[in-house]
Amino acid sequence: MHPPPNRDGKDRFTRSAGRQLLILAAGAVVGLALLMLGLSWASNLTGGGGVSKGIDAATDTVTLALADEPPQLDSTRSNDTISSMVLGHVTEGLLRNGEDGKPAPGVAERWEITETGATFWLRPDARWSDGKAVTAHDFVFAWRKTVDPKTASDNVAMFFAIRNAEAINRGLAPVSSLGVRAEGDRVLRVELVRPVAYFDKLMMIWSFRPIREDFYNAMGGRYGAEADTLLYNGPFMITRWVHGAELRMEKNPHYWAKDRVKVKVLNFAYFTRDPNTLVNLYKDGKIAVAGLNQENLDDAMVQRWRINPFQQGALFYLQFNQREGRPTANRNLRRAIQLVIDPDELVYRVIRTPGNLPGRSLFPVWLDGVEGKFRVEYPVRRVARDPVEARRLLALAKRELGVERLPPLTLLTDDGALGDKQSEYFQELFRRELGLEIRIDQQIFKQRLAKMDSGDFDIVTAGWNPVYPDPMTLADLLTSWNPNNNGRYRNPELDRMVVIAQTSSDARERMDAFGRIQEIVIEDAPIVPTYEAGSVYVVDPRLRGLVRRVAGFDPDYTRVSIVED
Repeated sequence: MHPPPNRDGKDRFTRSAGRQLLILAAGAVVGLALLMLGLSWASNLTGGGGVSKGIDAATDTVTLALADEPPQLDSTRSNDTISSMVLGHVTEGLLRNGEDGKPAPGVAERWEITETGATFWLRPDARWSDGKAVTAHDFVFAWRKTVDPKTASDNVAMFFAIRNAEAINRGLAPVSSLGVRAEGDRVLRVELVRPVAYFDKLMMIWSFRPIREDFYNAMGGRYGAEADTLLYNGPFMITRWVHGAELRMEKNPHYWAKDRVKVKVLNFAYFTRDPNTLVNLYKDGKIAVAGLNQENLDDAMVQRWRINPFQQGALFYLQFNQREGRPTANRNLRRAIQLVIDPDELVYRVIRTPGNLPGRSLFPVWLDGVEGKFRVEYPVRRVARDPVEARRLLALAKRELGVERLPPLTLLTDDGALGDKQSEYFQELFRRELGLEIRIDQQIFKQRLAKMDSGDFDIVTAGWNPVYPDPMTLADLLTSWNPNNNGRYRNPELDRMVVIAQTSSDARERMDAFGRIQEIVIEDAPIVPTYEAGSVYVVDPRLRGLVRRVAGFDPDYTRVSIVED
């Protein structure tokens, strides 16, 4: 928060210590960047990077890999990073991610946003992949579908600033009363019930993409399930989708900015999240981009590949299920677990992937505050590992729960090498320090999401990729009304702070609210931040124009081009 009047020396010490910790964290980030630059420089000394054949210049084809099958390509219901990346290539909203990360013209060629509403003027050359015009009516239909309670959209809370959106979603008003209307085919007007300082940023998100009503209805409930049951208005369109095996995109000839799209085909020919498999595919000349981990980083150096660092911006954390009857609804149990976790140990000794930073706060280090970085202006209180206090809190939790011994707790996690590392580490840590029995429930990505939604877990290794560059993208995850609050955490003060940050147009007041939210999350432990994701990766040197971003869909291949050897 904005520093309060100094009451005693303890306040001065806390703020001073926070600033020192942030300086140390900043030094770690700088040191990491220098390390990555050094690695890249060293690889260049030995040759500058091998050329994979994941690129076919003759056919303008780039072959790539996806971490998993996209779980949901219906933009009204999609809520994961893989689906959002795919949708970012094949659909486009009113605004799009500009090269500088800021909102840029998309389907809308211009717009005006006030405290009470917004107007978007659609470009006349925006077209669907069947050649028909994209109209304001397509946005009205899509947004009504999203707020309709029958859709059960996880991202519906993003719409609540629009008139009647929340009432509609609660079944208290008809869908037709949503405060969005088309004035002809090319003007879209939106009525807001409160100011939204980041409304233009929301317009870049997949949840606000258009859907054409006649096509949607013709699909009979199968919209977005196959390549031919989705209509495209983005730079590419899906022409082949073999579930679990391949997803092929081809350049959309009807896209309004098709001249900016330089390649003809993006072929995601492999679905795997295993870093060693990806590196072997790259080494064998089958894909053009591959992520690295600690184990294969040395191999990349030996191969003389150029190594690229990237701070992804995503926050990963343990989330506790606070539904009725779950032991993890007990605050003292959550705090006990919080006090035995050492994010430094997890990042540097367990995960060991270059680029990751220890998790300290709900808000990653890259987010902006009033004038500088949020975490510099609002230093987070560091939680020191304290097993003795943790065991005292555990004893209190048992008394409050009326048990001598806690039942086994289920830890839900992804499959794959990273899921193995984390789950086994936490299982042993909680057994050794707290005597807890942890049962690991390892699931494929899609099934893990389904179990989170249904509440079939006690603890889950979860994460959130910011979808727009504002602290609100993470702050409202834990509100009582957000479907993405999978742990069903409830805190009236946090809800109140989020409302202040949502409705205020004063930057200092908003950041003060986020500062208090940061402290509440530490005090109440609905989640325990574990790490901020970073990565290193290799790219075929003939591929130019790949964009990586911390907010929005990533990676972005919409402007890539192929250069000759």
